[in-house]
Amino acid sequence: MPEQNRQMLLKRRPNGLPVPEDFELVENPLPEPGDGEVLLRGIYLSLDPYMRGRISGVRSYARPTELGEVIEGRVVGQVVRSRDPAWREGDCAAGGYGWQLYSAVPAAGLQRLDPAEAPISTALGVLGMPGMTAYIGLSDIGQPKAGETVVVSAASGAVGAVAGQIAKLKGARVVGIAGGADKCRYVKEELGFDAAIDHRGADLGGALDRACPGGIDVYFENVGGAVQQAVFPRLNDFGRMVMCGMIAEYNDGAPRPGPNLGAVVRKRLKIQGFIVSDQRHRQAEFRAFAAPLVRSGQIKYREDIVDGLERAAEAFIGLLQGRNFGKLLIRLSPDPSR
Repeated sequence: MPEQNRQMLLKRRPNGLPVPEDFELVENPLPEPGDGEVLLRGIYLSLDPYMRGRISGVRSYARPTELGEVIEGRVVGQVVRSRDPAWREGDCAAGGYGWQLYSAVPAAGLQRLDPAEAPISTALGVLGMPGMTAYIGLSDIGQPKAGETVVVSAASGAVGAVAGQIAKLKGARVVGIAGGADKCRYVKEELGFDAAIDHRGADLGGALDRACPGGIDVYFENVGGAVQQAVFPRLNDFGRMVMCGMIAEYNDGAPRPGPNLGAVVRKRLKIQGFIVSDQRHRQAEFRAFAAPLVRSGQIKYREDIVDGLERAAEAFIGLLQGRNFGKLLIRLSPDPSR
């Protein structure tokens, strides 16, 4: 085991789209776990759009990352030192912290992983926060019914792909919006959506009209911007809009003009935002639902794995530009379960 830990720190607050100079890779002594803690060697680090808000310094639902701090992120890894009797060296767990190779974390907050049940990387994607986000958003807000039309933006991404597949399992007709022909092909041919629309096309509104001739009953919103403006007027009476994310607007300096909300009254729309961390107590419920479907292949997933902590900033910038294809992970060290 090395004597030094590698960490990615926030060097300065981004102005618009982050640039590599906003981040700093450093080496520091390995942390020492205290009583009730373990030292976890990171194997996979999750990169997610919500991190853009954390490094902006703007007050939100969670404390922002301060300058000079390790950037927040979820990690799965392997216990290399334990000061808790329930955990032994070699155990795999989700619950490591941040853009770094090693983290000392409370054992009580760890989720034990069984590599025989599913690849440990899935605890950061289809069986982790993104998958649970899709599940909560559809179960609590979208509530698709058989025969309804569901539109999902960022449909090839970690959240959107699961949301669309769950809606299909509920009997809905599902239309995915993604960026580029390859992603649209994946959404339709591999994930089984009924239709896929390239938001980079010349006439997004016309494409939506052709794909959704009866209008839209549920919109799972991950993008915002021009996609949201095209979908909103096509929502049916009693439509539901699941406000999960707005990645197209995360680098804006000021909010964009929104749609006129008079239609919310006229159409009796339901528009609700949510934060999946409010529902941590439902993690077992989600895994009981999703794990069998992943094992059977009824829910498919795709991972975009980048090797090396030193490439995390570049990969994160690409995520905000839609360059990733599937759940974006940084492989911090070799995965002993593969």
